[in-house]
Amino acid sequence: MELVFATHNQNKVKEVQLLIPANIKILSLTDIGCHEEIPETATTLEGNAKIKADFVTKNYGYNCFADDTGLLVDSLNGAPGVFSARYAGEQKNSNDNIDKLLKELENKKNRNAAFTTCIALNINSNQIIFNGTATGEITKDRQGIEGFGYDPIFKPTGYSKTFAELPIEVKNKISHRGKAIQQLISYLTK
Repeated sequence: MELVFATHNQNKVKEVQLLIPANIKILSLTDIGCHEEIPETATTLEGNAKIKADFVTKNYGYNCFADDTGLLVDSLNGAPGVFSARYAGEQKNSNDNIDKLLKELENKKNRNAAFTTCIALNINSNQIIFNGTATGEITKDRQGIEGFGYDPIFKPTGYSKTFAELPIEVKNKISHRGKAIQQLISYLTK
C-alpha cells in the first residue's frame, strides 16, 4: 500500500517510515509532485491536519494522512500552539522559534509544556482523526543535536534528556507524533 504523508519535511517522513510496517510505503508531497506549501489557515491543529489531507486527496487522488503539531506552554497560555511552526515569523525557522520561546520564558518559573499532534487520515473516502500528546518541560537552553523543531529544548516527563538527545527509537515511543502514529498504524493494520 502507498500512503502519502502530506509534508515536505523529510525528518518527519524518516521518523514515520521507521514506525510504519514495511508493507506500507510512505510518499512525501515531493514524491507525488506537489511542490507547493499547503496553507494552514485553521485555528486548530485538527483543522490544519484536515485541510492538508483534503488538499492531497482532492488534487492528487491519493489516500493520505496529514499532521499538525503544536507546542503548548502553560505559562504562555498555550502559546505557541497552532502557530508553533511560524512562532517567530512566516519563514518557519526552528532556531528563531526556539530563540523567541526561550526569551519569553526567561523569567518564568513554570516551564511545563505539552506537544500535541493531530493526524487526519483520508482513506477509501473516509476521514479518521488520531491524537497524541507528550508532556514535559522547556529547558533553559538547547541540549542535543538530533530531531528537529523544538526538540532541543523539550524534556519529556520522566526523562533527563531532551527529545534531541534521546535515541530516535525512544523518542518515537514516547513522543506526541509517535503516539498518534501508533493509533494510525493500529487502524491501518486491523
